[in-house]
Amino acid sequence: MADAKVIPFDDDRSRGGAVQRPPRRRSAGGRRKSTESSLVREVQPLPSGPSAQDDVPVTHEEQPPEKPQAGGGLEQRIAGGLAFLRRRLTGDYEVDDFGYDEELTDQVLMSLLRPVYEKYFRVEVKGVENIPSEGGALIVANHSGTLPMDGLMLQVAVHDHHPAGRHLRLLAADLVFMLPVVNELARKLGHTLACAEDAERLLAQGEVVGVMPEGFKGIGKPFSERYKLQRFGRGGFVSTALRQGTPIIPCSIVGAEEIYPMIGNARTLARVLGFPYFPLTPTFPWLGPLGAIPLPTKWTIQFGEPILTDGYPPEAAEDPMLMFNLTDQVREQIQHTLYKLLVQRRSVFF
Repeated sequence: MADAKVIPFDDDRSRGGAVQRPPRRRSAGGRRKSTESSLVREVQPLPSGPSAQDDVPVTHEEQPPEKPQAGGGLEQRIAGGLAFLRRRLTGDYEVDDFGYDEELTDQVLMSLLRPVYEKYFRVEVKGVENIPSEGGALIVANHSGTLPMDGLMLQVAVHDHHPAGRHLRLLAADLVFMLPVVNELARKLGHTLACAEDAERLLAQGEVVGVMPEGFKGIGKPFSERYKLQRFGRGGFVSTALRQGTPIIPCSIVGAEEIYPMIGNARTLARVLGFPYFPLTPTFPWLGPLGAIPLPTKWTIQFGEPILTDGYPPEAAEDPMLMFNLTDQVREQIQHTLYKLLVQRRSVFF
């Protein structure tokens, strides 16, 4: 798969060459004939006067070319879909070193997530212009909801609303890459292991990287502690941003806390299954598979003003006091925005 390459939807090289070629050359009889004609023109001067143009016969090759007929949109979409299937079956597509499949993400996975984003959660996005149009950037967001739906919706928000159509590369926990099917889908979507080495590589390549420092402490907290940020770890994300000189963009997500109200935690069952927690909600596991359907809450995602790091010296990444101050600054900005959005929210579902 590493040796695979992307093949364009349509190969227009031959068609484009035919359009650019002059009509007279296209209908010429041959190089020898054209050469003899040029010699005759050199020996016999062309007639002059107002009737000179009338003596020149109008040939078919001088007629204006016919314009291509319009339409064919449906046919083009069908052809594009068939070409996409052919590339998937033959392996003629490209993935990066982390397993990210941009074509599959854009054409399939985003198309599956978009109805949930637009119709079910009705996500409203604010401040997306704070994400730079090019170069690396680190988005730091709160984490909640029992299941990591907020990360997926955050990816759709960046992809669909940013003017440059940028892709968000999320840093995920080890558990994501231990689950059989989830592992492959996460890699295809651009997720990678939440470690400093992978994050620095992505930022150095000019990617937009997303991190949720609360981890399982945030996503698995009880419903009574909703919208109260948990500890942000040791500030490793700040150190990574300082090393690469990339801006830190605080992000606040409102609406994810209520999709699975966690009223209990079956810790014994969680230890048996190897999970950090086993949630008990008003619907799960009491309603069986139906209890796994999230509640249709109304979401708001707001990207705050970037915190610049390119003005610090290289050794700043090793300064624990600076990392603590920047981490606290990011956390406070996210928490303050959460409170502001909650005050503005009139209803959880509408």
